[in-house]
Amino acid sequence: WNVLLSFSGLVALIQLLFLPFFPESPPYLLLQKGDKAGCLKAMKQLWGEGNYHTEFDDMMKEKAITKGTKIMNVLEVLKEPSVYPQLSTMFLLLLSLQLCGLNIFRTANLQESIIPYVSLGVAISELTSIIFCSSIIDRFGRRILLWGGYLLMALILVLLETSLLLSDQFFWMRYCSVIIIFLFIIAYGIGP
Repeated sequence: WNVLLSFSGLVALIQLLFLPFFPESPPYLLLQKGDKAGCLKAMKQLWGEGNYHTEFDDMMKEKAITKGTKIMNVLEVLKEPSVYPQLSTMFLLLLSLQLCGLNIFRTANLQESIIPYVSLGVAISELTSIIFCSSIIDRFGRRILLWGGYLLMALILVLLETSLLLSDQFFWMRYCSVIIIFLFIIAYGIGP
């Protein structure tokens, strides 16, 4: 467990260190921010020197098409019948996640009788992070959410490892481990 948790934290740390050196997504810069110069600069930085007028024109056409389109909030999306297949797929994935994570909770020495409730809490944490992320992604952009998410995940993994190590000495640390796992899932869902 210790090696597996450390490996996830190491990967998150590496991604966190390299993220500031990557440019924003060209479509995000053009469509969301309206930054034409930044979009062209990001294209050159991502794809090298070249003529990207065709791609830029395609994005401009997309911008013109979506100009009159209203950006919907979470409740409006849930009321839209055309997204029901995608929402049902996400819902099934969340339900299937009920079966994972049981070993983590056993490692934390939780009673078998409360593990299903903790798994339900995991699913609720994921659902919360999905709703929260979809509400703030347009405001902050992916880069900030990725960076903040990876930073939070790295810190939370340190706390989780500490709480798992101390769970044999302090009974209440078992429950702290569960709360920390919920926080990790929320940080992952908001960021990466």
